[in-house]
Amino acid sequence: MNRLGMVSLGLMFCLFGGLSRISSAKLEEKFSWKHLAFDWPTPEAEAEAKSNGHYIEENNLPLGVERWQNKIFVTVPRWKAGVAATLNYIDINSTEKSPKLHPYPSWEANKLPIDVQPQDQKTPSGGRLDADKAQDAGIQLKDNSTVISTFRIQVDVCDRLWVLDTGLADILGSPKQITPNSILVFDLKTDTLLRRFTIPADQTKEDSFFANIVVDADRSECQDTFAYIPDLGAYGVIVYSLRNDKSYRVKHNFFHFDPLQGDFNVGGVNFQWTDGVFGLAVGPMNPDHSKDIYFHALASTKEFKVSNRVLQNESHVTGGDSYYDFKYVGDRGMNGQSTAEVFDPETGVIFYTQVNKDAIACWNIKRPYTPDTQGLIDSDSHTLVFPNDMKIDNEGTVWVLSDKMPTYLYKELDPSAVNYRILMGQNRDLIKGTPCEM
Repeated sequence: MNRLGMVSLGLMFCLFGGLSRISSAKLEEKFSWKHLAFDWPTPEAEAEAKSNGHYIEENNLPLGVERWQNKIFVTVPRWKAGVAATLNYIDINSTEKSPKLHPYPSWEANKLPIDVQPQDQKTPSGGRLDADKAQDAGIQLKDNSTVISTFRIQVDVCDRLWVLDTGLADILGSPKQITPNSILVFDLKTDTLLRRFTIPADQTKEDSFFANIVVDADRSECQDTFAYIPDLGAYGVIVYSLRNDKSYRVKHNFFHFDPLQGDFNVGGVNFQWTDGVFGLAVGPMNPDHSKDIYFHALASTKEFKVSNRVLQNESHVTGGDSYYDFKYVGDRGMNGQSTAEVFDPETGVIFYTQVNKDAIACWNIKRPYTPDTQGLIDSDSHTLVFPNDMKIDNEGTVWVLSDKMPTYLYKELDPSAVNYRILMGQNRDLIKGTPCEM
């Protein structure tokens, strides 16, 4: 091999931090947008929303993705004013490359109860943690199914949609806390609200930021479901019991960020984040009927786990005796920061994002957790710039949403370029030829 070839291989190894063999299959682009369009009730309603600042095309950034039957759900957080609707879906069978988003469960449920006008945006290198403190709007909702602003959502095995509503609007402008952080549960078969739970004020901290929700449910015991809500800003996890309609806060050193892993370079944008615990995945049922909950901080390359029995035992996990119940799993290696992870029960593989590498990777839970046992599913500096969220549906399809969020936050997106994508691939095809295949 000539010297140039050796250098190229060396650069690739450094970039991917030792990730082993690359999958022969790649993710396919299902939908893409230059900017998001919505299915307005009438053309007049859209025109009015544009004229009064309630719909500013370039301010609508998709972030979360989920699939249920023929619906692909897409969330649009209210980072800035002018977000048309925060919880939406598109028809999976749409033949349009850039389909319009349909607000869920309705336009009315996505309507802000106060008027939020565009402000000068303030996004220093620390991102949302350096944004102004939100002002309490002191609003009493007329409809409990109202969703103010959501980042991540999840559909469970009982056909329910779980939504973590931050209650925040215009986060990067003049932030307003319209409602407290809340958990909303919808019945997807009837599109009705089953539960709205407000996270108690004493379980949030000054720097709290809740942007994810992971559901631990079994079809045979739908009422015994638990939800885990990571606090990436104040380094904790909220545990919520559906049966008891109660939550409590768990703290642990492993929820914190790694000070050596807070530097990011994505799509030509350099920034520094201190985001703690963010990605979570519910593992398979163990012989004793417990499950391991895998988790990691966003500004970190390390993976951890804890039994769901520990998290669900309030007196034990909050009583100061549970420190050693949390286990270190391993390290993804250099540039291994990840926004999301999800366990696939069919293959026994955890799929996860790699934001500094424009990539999706995998790990088979039966193997040790080292850079050599991680598989690279796909990497693309064009289609996978900031893979923000991913899910696996019950058909074994992996769904990935990439959205160039750092460019949106710190610079400006090119309105003439494709900025947002939803990609898909089959689980077994994607892991073929990687260490994740067993």
